[in-house]
Amino acid sequence: MTGTRVVLADDDVLLREGLSSLLTRSGFDVVGAAGDGRDLLDLVRRQRPDLAIVDIRMPPDHHTEGLDAAAVIRREVPETAILVLSAHVDVDHAMELLSGGRSVGYLLKTRVTDVDDFLTTLHRIADGASVVDPALVQELVSARRRNDPLAALSGREHEVLTLMAEGLSNGGIARRLFVTEGTVEKHVRSILTKLDLPETGDDHRRVRAVIMYLESR
Repeated sequence: MTGTRVVLADDDVLLREGLSSLLTRSGFDVVGAAGDGRDLLDLVRRQRPDLAIVDIRMPPDHHTEGLDAAAVIRREVPETAILVLSAHVDVDHAMELLSGGRSVGYLLKTRVTDVDDFLTTLHRIADGASVVDPALVQELVSARRRNDPLAALSGREHEVLTLMAEGLSNGGIARRLFVTEGTVEKHVRSILTKLDLPETGDDHRRVRAVIMYLESR
């Protein structure tokens, strides 16, 4: 029975040849290897492999050529599973790739320390699983926290904004929280300031605050 058909893409020839040898000895069918994104795409289009193992940074610019090629593969040959195997964490591009949902993985080369686990991961991805390196998950969580517009709000301000999203007036919020309406007004002013929602002639700041709250959920 033919093993999982794989193409490899990495501009480091020693790593590429070593990985090819390892996979072949482990029962995989390596049907091609490439040193840049263009050759990778040619291989995938021609061979239609079960799995493509791709580095992020490859010639000519050593920027995101591998991820760019992976995005094209995902679009043109969706039946090919993709593993990004890289020395770099690229959160934005990783999110674009991982949004595909299934048959995709992102591992850091420096964190692959067990060959058997690595081979098992390849089979899982080829079979439809999604596998993400814990280091990338941590970076994604940190990035979300850094970009969360509500992170600056206090616990009470979160409560007030949640009740604003439920459609309550300042008076209704005051009754729900057993505080004075004046106290609620102070919290609302603080929320609008922290969310950087200045008074304008066209926008209703309270509505915009609620929209930001809903978008962050």
